[in-house]
Amino acid sequence: ALFSVVKACAIFGFIYAAIFTVIGFDGVPRTIGIIQPILLFLAIGASRVTARFWLGGGYQSLLRLSQRKRVLIYGAGSAGRQLAAGLANSEDMNVVGFVDDDISLHASVLNGKTIYPSTDLLGLIESFDIAILLLAIPSASRQRRNEIIDSMRGSHASIRTLPGMTDLAHGRVTVNDLRELEIEELLGRDPVAPDPALLAQNLFEKTVLVSGAGGSIGSELCRQILRENPKNLLLLERSEYNLYTIHQELAQKNLEDGITTNIVPLLTSVLNEQSLEALVGEWRPDTIFHAAAYKHVPLVEHNAIEGIRNNVFGTLALAKSARKHKVADFVLISTDKAVRPTNIMGASKRLAELILQAFALENPATRFSMVRFGNVLGSSGSVVPLFRQQIKQGGPVTVTHEEITRYFMTIPEAAQLVIQAGTMARGGEVFVLDMGEPVKIIELARTMIELSGLSVRDDTNPEGDVAVEVTGLRDGEKLYEELLIGDNPEPTAHSRIMKANEDFLEWCELETILGALASAMAANDADTLRTTIKAVTQVGWREPDGNGSGRLN
Repeated sequence: ALFSVVKACAIFGFIYAAIFTVIGFDGVPRTIGIIQPILLFLAIGASRVTARFWLGGGYQSLLRLSQRKRVLIYGAGSAGRQLAAGLANSEDMNVVGFVDDDISLHASVLNGKTIYPSTDLLGLIESFDIAILLLAIPSASRQRRNEIIDSMRGSHASIRTLPGMTDLAHGRVTVNDLRELEIEELLGRDPVAPDPALLAQNLFEKTVLVSGAGGSIGSELCRQILRENPKNLLLLERSEYNLYTIHQELAQKNLEDGITTNIVPLLTSVLNEQSLEALVGEWRPDTIFHAAAYKHVPLVEHNAIEGIRNNVFGTLALAKSARKHKVADFVLISTDKAVRPTNIMGASKRLAELILQAFALENPATRFSMVRFGNVLGSSGSVVPLFRQQIKQGGPVTVTHEEITRYFMTIPEAAQLVIQAGTMARGGEVFVLDMGEPVKIIELARTMIELSGLSVRDDTNPEGDVAVEVTGLRDGEKLYEELLIGDNPEPTAHSRIMKANEDFLEWCELETILGALASAMAANDADTLRTTIKAVTQVGWREPDGNGSGRLN
């Protein structure tokens, strides 16, 4: 259209200039022959541009641009540049600039956008009315990400991020790669790369059994075990749905990666001694990872008999089968709640540890060991998914005590360390994983609210979006968790794994106590059960110190 206007005006202008400029008329300036065609061209062009803008979608486009969420990209490297290019035609986001730590880039212009220093991130967010901060720093450590979050406290901007360097290695950065920044990425430490030799030693071309294979820890153990190419991977699980889910996932992975592992789903319970005898006797596993357990403190507290039956006698049944059939390695997945337990769940896991320690003392062919760690992020029933749901519903986010703290670790890192700790076992060891620094749960709640682009409603900010409510400690809940009963841990070949030296009972004494527990369960006598299990877990027992911790009573 513009070309047609130029052509028409050029023809008109040639004729008009020939008449008024070349030939001329008295009283008419000769410049009119040049000025008038130019003015005519501008008038026609402007009218058509205006019509195009108003009727052809230009106005709507400008309106949509003003309604897009204003975003800052943190990181002016290759990932940031590719992300900005991908957002150029986005209908949801409008990039207003970059932020970077590199001083040499400050005040530079990239893709028409200014690169700002990161020292006043909160001020930039407020002055530009930023709705979203996009983290395009895939190689940044957890510590650096935490520092960025801290610098944004008080703002209403939410955060989205790109995957890590490994995920981006084989393709360009696109808008679809953006996702919400998960709290899991900010807790704990930067994981240490696993030792390939330790991972493969007890797994490669071996037969491995995982009890509780459909659970949070059990399923991740199965995924990592499969990567080491075992001969057979036995999935022992009592939940049909969980077993189906993990079996289908691993079978698909087997197919995609060309792995020849024989994956066997075994639908049974660790309480079914006859079934365990048959399975362990038939498959003769080289290594058993025992992850099957009831773990939710309040539920086990209200169902003490079933909790002890599953956690204690299930461990006993599987350990007996392993000892009878000379399984080389048996690794129990334990918990920090087994240390000076103040609830039935913790006491049952400590008793399970005592069983394996007593078995190991008899020097059987099986190397019995335990791996003890704290909370894992993303596991079923953990605090993070609960907080996420409460925030989505508008709150309040419930915390049981203002001072309560917990250790956290990601599920993949915990599973890797469990496998490596089991390889180092010689029999009877209690391995303790380095969980990093404990986290205050109330601060975790506040951080999750702010990561969602919302504000915390409290006395200093009564107009905030989501409140944090303190509900009081639950039955058997501690303020602080511990990982060691004694104070003399020993280092191991792995920097994140320690070995505890703790007292335990010999089997002749422990067997009598287990008989008393069995009798109390048969009589449905929960009071006797609690009294008995408290007595046996007094190996290293310390009474609650008045800080509000629960107790077995």
